[in-house]
Amino acid sequence: MRTVTADRGDAGRRLDLVLRRHLTDVRDASRTRVHSWIEDGRVTVNGAAVRRAAARAAFGDVLAIALPHARPPAVMAAEDQPLAVLYEDEHLLAIDKPAGLVVHPTYKHAHGTVMNALLWHARHWPPLQRPSLVGRLDKGTSGIVLVAKTPAIHAALQRTLAHSARRGDRNASEKAYLAVVYGRVTAARGAIDLCLARDPGDRRKVVASAAAGAPSLTHFDRLARVAAPRAGLAVLQCRLATGRTHQIRVHLAARGWPIVGDPVYGEPRWREIADSDLAAALQAFPRQALHAWRLAFVHPVSGRRLEIEASVPADIVRLLAQANLQTGWR
Repeated sequence: MRTVTADRGDAGRRLDLVLRRHLTDVRDASRTRVHSWIEDGRVTVNGAAVRRAAARAAFGDVLAIALPHARPPAVMAAEDQPLAVLYEDEHLLAIDKPAGLVVHPTYKHAHGTVMNALLWHARHWPPLQRPSLVGRLDKGTSGIVLVAKTPAIHAALQRTLAHSARRGDRNASEKAYLAVVYGRVTAARGAIDLCLARDPGDRRKVVASAAAGAPSLTHFDRLARVAAPRAGLAVLQCRLATGRTHQIRVHLAARGWPIVGDPVYGEPRWREIADSDLAAALQAFPRQALHAWRLAFVHPVSGRRLEIEASVPADIVRLLAQANLQTGWR
């Protein structure tokens, strides 16, 4: 029996897709098998059997799956790896994940992940405590990853982080990213309100549309821009009102502002840059220039508002200097 809790990225998605997302360590969890498990009554949502693969999950739903003849999930090993801890108390912690590091083990990345390092970090925690991720970052994205120490804190943090939106609301959470993008961003600020859905031609990708998919909203502020003749460059701060897979990357690309270095949704616009040195720096940038730099929320136990920041990593700092993008956020 496996039990998972639907997070913000699962809200409004089909039950079969939510299960496949959370059962990546189960080799038998193909689309066909997941459908059969649901139809056979092996899946419950909040204790009630659900036999429709197209049923929609809601944030906080508890899904239980009886896996027939499934290989047991591999036991994650605690590995002595460095962790940049930004904040920690007896209930939760936040770390600064470097780009290139996978957050959770998969069959392709069974070791050397954030979770392996967290298990080592937690080796002396009290018996009832175990690290669990409250949201994830893509391998190529750097920045803040929030971690709960108990299931109760995990659920409370998910509820807290779902309360985002209005500025000036002390109880609202805020998750801010910095992105270096191509294009001429003429608006000083705005919002991108586009639905997101899995690409039917490639389930690893996400596509944006005006109507099809899960409602998704990203707010942005332009921090700096330069002409970068024939292409344009800008630095944006993006704040998530929803937390969908690849949301910022897809929303910015759909608006015509692909993130520099994005291997999936990016474009080789460095070819259009007249400055050969800058073009070479942009071409060589090894990952999407996206950094989860600020997280603010009300602590679920103390009621105190926490504001956590992760310094902009050296590779993005160098890129900003080469492009003469003066952000002024410090």
